[in-house]
Amino acid sequence: MILDTFNLEGKVAIVTGCDTGLGQGMALGLAQAGCDIVGVNITEPAETIEKVRATGRKFVDIRANLMKLDDIPTIVASAVEAFGRVDILVNNAGIIRRNDAIDFSEQDWDDVMNINIKSVFFISQAVARQFIAQGNGGKIINIASMLSYQGGIRVPSYTASKSGVMGITRLMANEWAQHGINVNALAPGYMATNNTAALRADEDRSKEILERIPAGRWGKPADLAGPCVFLASSAADYINGYTVAVDGGWLAR
Repeated sequence: MILDTFNLEGKVAIVTGCDTGLGQGMALGLAQAGCDIVGVNITEPAETIEKVRATGRKFVDIRANLMKLDDIPTIVASAVEAFGRVDILVNNAGIIRRNDAIDFSEQDWDDVMNINIKSVFFISQAVARQFIAQGNGGKIINIASMLSYQGGIRVPSYTASKSGVMGITRLMANEWAQHGINVNALAPGYMATNNTAALRADEDRSKEILERIPAGRWGKPADLAGPCVFLASSAADYINGYTVAVDGGWLAR
């Protein structure tokens, strides 16, 4: 039956940045579909742990700073030690820094690029090696952005990093499809998360954004859960290197 292809029972998913917001929504969706979760965060994701365990699934809590590469081997090793395998990686961890391009600092550039694109590639590389060693393929889901398609304003390093996410998703798909590894991305639209708090607090800017979204509302973390489960499942086995916009119609306007 077709619905069986969406079943993730017995799978193990590493989800970075799942303490709140979109990461929490995707981790919970994966757990509801049957996954045990390895959460990678800077701080303890207490609420996410509670929500995932309430579904009957296990949650392994790993503390890591993805601005550096030092913790990546430990992340994969801890997941394998806990569950014996890894099946899915969701690269959600990311940050944003806002300032006019004319005044943007090197530190703000480096911080954003390190976590939003450099760590995405190298944790994907580590997990892909694990997938290849296991011999059963796997799924990598990167989190892109509307700014993978557009330039934006006052977020130069974020735009650069998210454009890079779309490109590297294609590159990894091209190289790793031969191993049964699917690499795709989700591009959230304007979501009600910590990253957009400043925009939503600006009444004029928020009004401008909402007027362009055909759905007429800001997105919610739960809106990303279904697409994430789809790309993580065997229902998406023939989708590779693609970035799916989850934007309420923003790009169609």
